[in-house]
Amino acid sequence: MEVNTRLFGEITIDDEKIIEFPGGIVGFPDLNKFAIVHDSEKTDGSSLSFLLSLDEPAFAMPVMDPHIVRPDYNPMVEDDLLLPLGELTPEDTIVLVTVTVPRGEIEKMTVNLMAPVIINAKTRKGAQVILTEDGYDIHFPIYEILSAAKEGK
Repeated sequence: MEVNTRLFGEITIDDEKIIEFPGGIVGFPDLNKFAIVHDSEKTDGSSLSFLLSLDEPAFAMPVMDPHIVRPDYNPMVEDDLLLPLGELTPEDTIVLVTVTVPRGEIEKMTVNLMAPVIINAKTRKGAQVILTEDGYDIHFPIYEILSAAKEGK
């Protein structure tokens, strides 16, 4: 599939890389088809990827593995919320969190640990869920953590 995107220009997405979000994502219930795009030029070799909407290619949300900034991240998600994804195994489960970078203020970069994106790599189905448990921030600061990791600390 050829997609003309705002961030990456024209790119090709293989059909087996398309992830269906039957319920959309938070704030965008009508966006159902996505792909995870990695661009070392855009991410400076960091752990950022982009969840690119194939329904609206101008929409790409930065995401990352939450374990990079919070190694103990292990939210409890209600089974009912994950039923549309099919049978999940640890090997087939991808967990991502959205990244927010305020314009011109990269040092204020945060991740949303309260609304993880869960993907079943085997069925290529995903869901963004809102956690009900305490202990996870909506705006968890990550700039210093990523900077320290980059410096090898």
